[in-house]
Amino acid sequence: MKAIVFAALAFGAMILAAQAGARDDAKVVPEGQLPAWRQHWGYSDAIVTGDTIYLAGIVAETKDGDPNLEAAYTRAFDRIGEVLAKAGASWNDVVEITSFHTDVKAQMEPMIAVKNRYVRAPFPAWTAIQVSRLIPDRGITEIRIVAKLPAGIRPLR
Repeated sequence: MKAIVFAALAFGAMILAAQAGARDDAKVVPEGQLPAWRQHWGYSDAIVTGDTIYLAGIVAETKDGDPNLEAAYTRAFDRIGEVLAKAGASWNDVVEITSFHTDVKAQMEPMIAVKNRYVRAPFPAWTAIQVSRLIPDRGITEIRIVAKLPAGIRPLR
C-alpha cells in the first residue's frame, strides 16, 4: 500500500513539474524585490533560462538639450554590460542584437561607432528595425540582447 501511495505522489509531482514553464525554473535579473513600476508592467531586466540570457530592451535616450547620440548609446551599452554581468556574462557572450530605431538612417553610424567599442568579431547576429516611437519619450533606440552563458558557467537558478 505504501508503494502505491508513493508511486501516486511521485507521478503527481512529475505531472506538476511537466506543467512548469521555462520561466518557473529561470533566474530573474535583478534578483529581489522589483520597483513598483516593474511589478505593474511585469518587467525584468533579464531572465536566464538554461544557458540563455534574454535581456529586455534597454533604451538609449538623449538628455535634455543634448543631441549627442554617441553619449546616449554609450549610456545604453554600459547599462547592457551591467545587466549582462549580473546575469553571469559579458559582451563576448552576446549572440543576437535587435535594435529598434526612431530614425534608423541618422542613428546607425553613431550606434555602430559605440557598438564597435563593446562588440568584437565574430559579430553577433544583428537586426535593426525602424519604429515610430519608444517609451520613454526621449528614447531614440531600444536595444534587445540574447546571450549565452560562458562555457564552464553553470546555468543560474
